[in-house]
Amino acid sequence: MVPHGWSVENRRYVAVCQAATWCYRGGSISAEPRINDRIRVPEVRLVGPSGEQVGIVPLAKALELAQEYDLDLVEVAATARPPVCKLMDYGKFKYESAMKAREARKNQAHTVIKEMKLRPKIDPHDYDTKKGHVVRFLKQGDKVKITIMFRGREQSRPELGFRLLQRLASDVEELGFIESNPKQDGRNMIMVLGPHKKKTEAMAEAREAQAARKAERQGYTHDDDAETADEAVEAPAEATSEAPAETPSEA
Repeated sequence: MVPHGWSVENRRYVAVCQAATWCYRGGSISAEPRINDRIRVPEVRLVGPSGEQVGIVPLAKALELAQEYDLDLVEVAATARPPVCKLMDYGKFKYESAMKAREARKNQAHTVIKEMKLRPKIDPHDYDTKKGHVVRFLKQGDKVKITIMFRGREQSRPELGFRLLQRLASDVEELGFIESNPKQDGRNMIMVLGPHKKKTEAMAEAREAQAARKAERQGYTHDDDAETADEAVEAPAEATSEAPAETPSEA
C-alpha cells in the first residue's frame, strides 16, 4: 500500500520492489517468444516459412495462414512496430537451437594453465617424469607454468634454476614455446610455456584419435566373430573326414 503523499519516484521504486518480490516468490519473466494465441497485438509484420516478406497483416489473418501451413506463428521481434512474426515449426526450431548451443559448448575451448614444480637439483628420473607431464599438457593445448623452488643456500645459485628451465624449454620446443621468460619471484623462479597448437585443434585431434581407437576395437571384434564362425563351420567337416569308415561284419 503506497501512502497518498508519495512522489512519482517513490511510487516507481515501490512498484519495482514489488515486482522483484513477486519474481523471488516464484514468479518468472519468460525469455521465450510469444507464439500463436499468446500474441496480443492487432497486426503484425509477417515473414513466410522460407523467409519471404508477406507484409503487415491483421493478427487473425496471420493465425489463419499459420493454421493453413500447419505451422506456428512466432514473434521474433517484439520491440518492432508492428511486431515481426514468422511462420515456422516452433518445436523443430527449439530443438535445432538446443543442438547448436550444445555443439558450441562442446567446441568451446577454455584456456587452462597447468603448473609444474621442480627443484634445482632434481633427480634425472624425476626430471623425465616431470617433463612427461609437461609434454602431455602441451599436447592438450594447455599452458604450463614451470616453478623452480629454491631452499636454503640454493637461493644464492639462481643460475641453476635458469639452466634447468632452459633445458626443459629446449626438450619440449617441438610442442611449446617460451611465452614468459624465466624471472625471479621471491624464493621461486617462474617460466610459462605456451603450446604451438590451439586448444580447439588439440580437442579435435583427441576426438579423432578416440573415434579411430573405437573403430579399431569394433573392427577387431567383428574379425574375431567372423573367425569363430568359420571355425565352427569347418569343425564338423574335419570331424567327418577324419572319422574311420565302417566295415561290414562277416557272417
